[in-house]
Amino acid sequence: MKGTLAALTWLAAVAAAGSAPPATWRLDFYHTGGKSPEVFSVDKFVVEPLAWPGSPGGNIDSTGFGSYRFEVRDTTGAVLFSQGYSPIFAEFMTTAEAATENRTFHESLRFPALSVTADIVVFKRNEDNKFVEAWRTRIDPRDMFIDRSSPKRYTPIQVEHHGDPRSKVDILLLGDGYTAAECALKFRRDTRRMADALFAVQPYKRRRNDFNVWGLCPPSPQSGISRPSTGVHIATPVGATYDFFGSERYVLTNDNRAFRTIASNAPYDFVTILVNSKTYGGGGLYNIYSTAAVDNDWANYLFVHEFGHHFAALADEYYTSPVAYQPPTKVVEPWEPNVTALLDPKNLKWKDLVTPGTPVPTPWPKEEFEKYSRALQARRAKIRADRRPESEMSALFREEKAFDSTLFASAKYGKSTGAFQGANYDAKIFYRPAIDCIMFTRDNVPFCPVCSRTIENVIDSHMR
Repeated sequence: MKGTLAALTWLAAVAAAGSAPPATWRLDFYHTGGKSPEVFSVDKFVVEPLAWPGSPGGNIDSTGFGSYRFEVRDTTGAVLFSQGYSPIFAEFMTTAEAATENRTFHESLRFPALSVTADIVVFKRNEDNKFVEAWRTRIDPRDMFIDRSSPKRYTPIQVEHHGDPRSKVDILLLGDGYTAAECALKFRRDTRRMADALFAVQPYKRRRNDFNVWGLCPPSPQSGISRPSTGVHIATPVGATYDFFGSERYVLTNDNRAFRTIASNAPYDFVTILVNSKTYGGGGLYNIYSTAAVDNDWANYLFVHEFGHHFAALADEYYTSPVAYQPPTKVVEPWEPNVTALLDPKNLKWKDLVTPGTPVPTPWPKEEFEKYSRALQARRAKIRADRRPESEMSALFREEKAFDSTLFASAKYGKSTGAFQGANYDAKIFYRPAIDCIMFTRDNVPFCPVCSRTIENVIDSHMR
């Protein structure tokens, strides 16, 4: 109840001051494609129960991040709101399945309420990574079919509060796989632990006062979430599941409507779904949500790493772990801020951060790393195939961490910013800024300078 009262107090205060924020509107739609052409279709427009939490000065996204982007335009073509994002559909289109099958995903776009008729315009990246218009639909605020109903309410808790949501970055920690009893006690401990894990890492640590953290825990009929590869299927409120796209560690939800309806009970800019499980796993989608298994030995790392994808559009810098994605058919410069194809070394996109005297590309003990990593990945696969205890996977990761730490400590450019070959799931095509980073290994290292700067810039965009 404390969190609900805090939200109501905020709304009452801004209303009394004559500056009540607009309502939050949401477009729910279906996104279909694969072997057939891409198709969008409207489900419905929804008025969420809480006010828009964003800063009025942050309505226009200038980052250029995301595999997709949407704009809200009035009838003159003026852009009222814009945001980049990377939905599940974009990842599906990089899998082998997309060449032979079609799939439909439910998606949502959120924006401040409108008082005028406007177009919602969706852009996608073409093969040259340039945004091109993919779809548009019109909304009239007077439309009687805009859903203004009141869905089932859930009581948020206030994990950490530093001010008006409009001037802060609001993170929602959304539980899934918690029973009612676990929501009352365990979830509260988990939210506190995960928030502390995030704010123990720079640059989040020094920017802690720029955040609010909320928690929501819809009770599940039983503890845990689905893990189809082991025959476990559980109907949880948010629908999170392991084994997405056939990757045993990849946790996402395909029940977007349930996710958005529940999340709408708290003010949020970003959401992490806290999965009540010990099995290693997580996921992160830019400006959609991230996930993390809270009871795993590596939960703190998982939370911070996956949140980096969701919050700052950071790419995975690792490349030896198996993934479902196919290699690119055409090499272009990635839009993600922390990886490069190094097509033009003289104009490296983070060249201002390169350590003086560091060659580009930057030498590192790549062959030794890959030899060890290939052997480790085979052992990792066997642990899962044999359904060994999770403690054995954690022990393997500790062994890996010790090897990586020793190897990187002896590297000539181990403390430099440069361009290190191997990133973004590919050993040769892409390069990362540092020999190590939270986006590369579980080695208890900080974010590299490129990732840190990107995170700071995203925080700043919410302070306008």
